[in-house]
Amino acid sequence: MANIQSDTEFRSNLSSLSLGQQRRVGKLFIDHVLELADNPKVKKAVAIAGETEPSAADIAEGYKAASTAATETYTLCGREADWRRQASHFVAAAAAACLSPEVKEQQCGDVAWTTAMNARMARVCEKIAEGEGYDNSEIGVQYRILEEFLRTTS
Repeated sequence: MANIQSDTEFRSNLSSLSLGQQRRVGKLFIDHVLELADNPKVKKAVAIAGETEPSAADIAEGYKAASTAATETYTLCGREADWRRQASHFVAAAAAACLSPEVKEQQCGDVAWTTAMNARMARVCEKIAEGEGYDNSEIGVQYRILEEFLRTTS
């Protein structure tokens, strides 16, 4: 397996995975930003995403918990932003995307992609909160996570 060098390659590799595999790799993306979550509901939901064969009830429960956490941490646009809270919101949104219970077959490829994008946004918010410039390092981390996942599942 060659190194992933672009989002086009990244997304193509993600779309080749089954829904269960997408949830498991999505969990790995979330694990890398999980310290930015300030809600224990998110951590519980993320654990479900990593299970090999979670039940539909567990997925629904995890999705509900993550969605609730995302709603609770949402900062209204146009107001003074609490960037740390926004980071927590995006981690919760990533967990909700990863556990979306009503994924249609044609949308399967979007589960891990949407999870990854929310994880990236969480990292951007963290960098803003710290007064740092965003360096795209989360993208490279996600590429390496996916490469390792593909090596271990092949």
